[in-house]
Order: sequence, then C-alpha cells, then structure tokens
Amino acid sequence: MEQFDRQEYFSNRELSWLLFNERVLEEARDKDNPLLERVKFLSITASNLDEFFMVRVASLIDMVNVGYDKSDPSGMKPEQQLAAISTAAHHMIAQQYTTYNRMLKKLLDEKNIHILDVDELAQKQLDFIDHYFNREVYPVLTPMAVDSSRPFPLILNKSINIAAFIHKKNSQIQHREFVTVQVPNVLPRVVKLPDQEGHTSFILLENIIRRHLHQLFVGFDVIESACYRVIRDMDLEVDEEDTEDLLKEIEKQLRLRERGNVIHLDVEAGISDRLIAKLFDRLSVSQENVYRVNGPIDLTFLSKLVGKIEAPGDMVYSANRPFIQYELLEHSIFDAMRAGDIFLHHPYESFDPVIELIRQASRDPQVLAIKMTLYRVSGHSPIIRYLEKAAENGKQVTVLVELKARFDEENNINWAQKLEKTGCHVIYGLVGLKTHCKMALVVRREENGIKRYMHFGTGNYNDITAHFYTDMGLLTCNEQMGIDASNVFNMLSGYSEPPYFHKLVMAPLWLRDTLMDLIDNEIKNAQDGKPAFIRAKMNALSDEGMIKAMYRASAAGVKIQLIIRGICCLRTGIPGVSENIDVHSIVGRYLEHSRIYMFGNGGDTLVYLASADLMPRNLNRRVELMFPIENAKIKKTIIDLFDLMMRDNIKTRVLGSDNHYEKTDRRGKIPFNVQEYLAKMAAQRTIRREDSLRERRTFIPIKGNEDSQNPDH
Repeated sequence: MEQFDRQEYFSNRELSWLLFNERVLEEARDKDNPLLERVKFLSITASNLDEFFMVRVASLIDMVNVGYDKSDPSGMKPEQQLAAISTAAHHMIAQQYTTYNRMLKKLLDEKNIHILDVDELAQKQLDFIDHYFNREVYPVLTPMAVDSSRPFPLILNKSINIAAFIHKKNSQIQHREFVTVQVPNVLPRVVKLPDQEGHTSFILLENIIRRHLHQLFVGFDVIESACYRVIRDMDLEVDEEDTEDLLKEIEKQLRLRERGNVIHLDVEAGISDRLIAKLFDRLSVSQENVYRVNGPIDLTFLSKLVGKIEAPGDMVYSANRPFIQYELLEHSIFDAMRAGDIFLHHPYESFDPVIELIRQASRDPQVLAIKMTLYRVSGHSPIIRYLEKAAENGKQVTVLVELKARFDEENNINWAQKLEKTGCHVIYGLVGLKTHCKMALVVRREENGIKRYMHFGTGNYNDITAHFYTDMGLLTCNEQMGIDASNVFNMLSGYSEPPYFHKLVMAPLWLRDTLMDLIDNEIKNAQDGKPAFIRAKMNALSDEGMIKAMYRASAAGVKIQLIIRGICCLRTGIPGVSENIDVHSIVGRYLEHSRIYMFGNGGDTLVYLASADLMPRNLNRRVELMFPIENAKIKKTIIDLFDLMMRDNIKTRVLGSDNHYEKTDRRGKIPFNVQEYLAKMAAQRTIRREDSLRERRTFIPIKGNEDSQNPDH
C-alpha cells in the first residue's frame, strides 16, 4: 500500500457534504445575521438537502440494488454510506425544525410576522380562507380515492400531499377508506391573511385545504389527515452512445424522471401508525428513509415567505452596490480589451461588461462570429437576446448549450430551441462529457487582420446569480489564448483534437496531468530549499489522486492553504502527512464559487483561474478550462484577494484534525468579514466614480452613447 493510501486519511464525500450543509444551517442560527436572511439560510439548507437526496442518495441506493460493493477511499461501502447518511440526515432535519420552531418562528412573531395554523385564526381570517378556498382552491383540487378500481396515483416529486382516512357518514360499519389530495403547485403555498394594523400574517395552503377536506368527500367524515411528501430518484440516465438525437432523448428522460423510485418520505410527526403504514405499502419506501418532521413539511417555503414581506428594513442585508466599469459600457469594449487584460470580480463588480461584450459584438459590423458555452442562464437572459440579435444581423453564432446541466435541462432545451429558430448554430458538446467551461469568443475583422476577443470565467453566464455568487472572469484578446479558444470550439463542434494548447488547460485531456506537474514542481522546489507553496480556492475537493498529491507535497514541506466551500475529503493535521495543510471554508452572504489555483514556482508565482473543482467528475468527465493570469497587476489583485479571504475570521470555519469545522478564534484579533469588506470597497469605488463623473459633467459636455436610448441596452 502506498504511503498515502490509508483509509483514515480520507473523509467520505457524502458525509463531508452534510458537514457543509451544517455550516449553512449555522448561518440560520447566527444571531448576528439579519432575521429574514436567517430565514432564507434555513430555506437553502432544505433545498440543498432535497437535491442531495434526489441525486447522491439515489445513486447510492442504485449501487446497493445492483450489488456494487466497492469501498470509497475512506473505506465505506455504499450500504455503510447510506446508514451513516440516514443517521446524519435525521439529525440535521431535527436541527432544522428546532431552528424553525424554537428560534426563527418566535423571532418572527416578535416582529409581528406570523405563520399561523387554522386554530390560531381570528374570525375575519377564517372567513377569508373559507372564501379563498371556495373561489381559488376548490376548482383546482382533485381528490383521489384508492381502491380496487382506482390505483394509487403518481405522487409527484417534492409535491405536498394530504393523506386521509375517511368513512361513510351514519354507516354502522366503521370501514376506513384511504384518500389522498395533492396540494396544487399552481397556487401560492404561502397565503397572506387580512390582519390588524402593524401585523403581517400568513397561512400555508395545505392548512386551508385540510380545513375543507370534508367538502371534497361529501357524505363522508374525515377521521384523520396528515401531510406527506416524497422525493424521487431524479438523476437522468442517458445513453449518449446509442442516442441519435440527444435533445429528444433528454426530453423523454425528463418525463420518465417524475416516475423515479421513491427514496425519501417526509411525514408530519403526529401521523398515526395506521396511516403511515398505508403510505409504506403504496410508496415502497424503507423505514430508514422516512422522516417525521415537527412542523411544516418542506421548509423551502420560507424563501417565498420572505419575498412576501413588505418593507423588511433591517431584517435583510443592506443593499450593496457593485462597481461598474463604465468605460467598458460607454465606449468600445474592443478598444478597452486591446489596451490590456481586464479582470472582473462578481458580485463586487457588475456583470454588465460580460453582457456588453456580447451586445456590442451583436451589432458591430466588423464582428464576424460569436461562439459561446452556456451551462446555466437566467430565465430572461440578456445574453441570449443579444446572441439572437447577432444571428439576425448576419453574424455566425455558435452556442454550446449543455442539455445535461442538472435540474436546468428543461430550461436549456427551451433556450436551445429558441436559439436555433433565430439562426444560431446550436451544439450539445461531446458524447459522454458535460461541457462545464465558461467561455465566450468574438471574432472580429480589423485593419491588421482577424482578431479574437475572449471572456473566460469561473461561473455561469447567468446575470441573476452573478448578484450573489462570487466569481472571477478575464476579458482578454491574447493571441495565443485566442488560438486555443478556437481549438476548443472546434473540438466541441467537430472531431478536431489539437496535440497541445498554448495557454489554456483543458479537462479531461490535460488538466489532471498539468496540476500534478505543478504540484510535483513545488515538491522539487521544497526539496531544493526554494520557496514552495500551493494556495487554492474551490467548491469541492474529493479527487483521491489530487488529495494524495497534496499529501506528498505537505510531507515534503510545501505549505498548502486551501479555501474550500463545500466537500473536502482531505484530512488535516495528520502527523507526517498533512501537517502543512490548512483548510478554510467561507459560508456567508454570498455563495463562494470562484476557483483559484496558485503555485509558488520558486518565487515567480503562477496564478490560474478555472471552471473546475478538484473532483473526479470535473477532471475526468467534464470539459473544463483552467486559464493563466499573466498580467502582473491582475495577478497581484488575485493574490491580494486570496490573502484577504485567509484573513476572514467571521464567516470562516477551519477544518480541524478531528474532521470537524470550527469558527476561528478571534481573541485579540480585529473582526474581519471578507465579503462585507469587499462589498464596502466596491460601493466606495462606485461613489468615487460617480462623484468624478458629476464633476466632469459640470464642466465638460459629454456626448451620450448612441446606444444609451436603445431599450435593449
């Protein structure tokens, strides 16, 4: 056995993810966070956990069902992982409801924001829900009896349902009939109630329906009712090798996905054994996958609740103003890019320059082609709109739309079809690989010939998530990067496979080997007595080979600092193995999403940004890009940003040798929240910039941008 192969040197991937969700839950419990932000954090933990069950737990159940018995690097077999997950998840869900019932609900009440049950309503409110039920809800409901002629209906994934026992009125035989009613997802789950001055009250739709169940079963008495919810296996199984039309196959799989096996059942804590036995029988779910919850099923409703509260005041984060590089918006972005590389850091800097690159390219007569990868985009994406305009204006537009982006498949199918209708050439990538890289290429004819302008990023081309995901991007017209970018698109659209790239590092071809070489170089430098370090930021670290390489580097004396938001299967503090490795996790207002890889390189630090985390899927089964930062000023900016992140002592948790995360010890230290600091600095830059513009406009008339009156701008 290799020195660094021991099972105790690795954490289980799934249990590590659950530790991450615990860190998010801590934010819901943190008294220093504004109240409604705490409520949103609790909603996020519930949404995260749902996806975890739908994908990760479902995958492990599939492994057990087919007899797959191989251990993961930590030595756990699928069956053992499921047992450990069940224990941890039951504990987490209990914590979620303790947070809801004992903390947040009480604090909301103190702020005169109430989530009420039927028995807490005033007569005026009862009259309102009676009228609301008859007018809005009753026409939509479909009560479902279950008997020999009416089989158990399909219970949709994540839908809230009401199970009940009823029996015929005045019948001498107390025969219980089982019925179920789906709470319609076409109606708002959170219903605002009429209330007295200064109070805001809500009731959940399922509670309105339960009050009126007798109206759905006329001639019957309702003996018992309880809410329940199922989570199904929602992973897509697409055999791309044997699929002639990937788009049609994914559409077919999306329809089948709603019928995936039930892998999780939520029920109200007070449900009777007899009623739950009916659900067991009909849904084929095992006891360990049943969760009795002490409160409303599916806490994701809390994010909708927050959206219905008017004038939240100090109960939410104060609005932050991103810095806008007006020179990129008011003048030719191509001129600005020729003057030098441009670094973007979202959400502290506006995402507008990325949109502006595509906007200007769509109407610039010198632009010949636009090529772009799209993984996740917003529902009303301006980038899509400008790509369509570019095609209408006669540009050659090629868009790679990743149809297999999990839970965005339907959205991406719609975008792909829309783009094709406007004349864009839409491709779906390479067989067996997800295309996860973030890259835009604009080809422009200029006096000196063809020139390429690129944007490379660590995050999606999504103008909405750019407001709360931290990501980094580079606008450049570097010639060698441009050649590489063209080669990437040629690979994605055809069969071309160049023997090497000049600057870009692509997975699955070279990224793993390149990172290994960079780590080995640090090991050699440490052995030669030269400065040696690795500093990296990512969302997850689970790749066994990468972890062992870092152990080798640590053992050789290389200092390693890692900022990992989520999964980390590496263990710290192992004598002779990982004593030189520090792991920090920042969980705060913004979702840390940027990927940075830095290497000491004997004193000449190498800095890269990337779309990839260090996970087997990113290195082996995805098209990813790592790109170098060669501009000295930008390189220093990224190094300084990493230093600031390592200084954070408010939202940072440090991974200890006991495999638990603890907040940093702030005794004797000045409190420092890196996200709030960067947001404050961005706002100050914006104010200074606007003051400067006002001064200039006082003295010098400035000609307005010819596109400024265009409604698309």
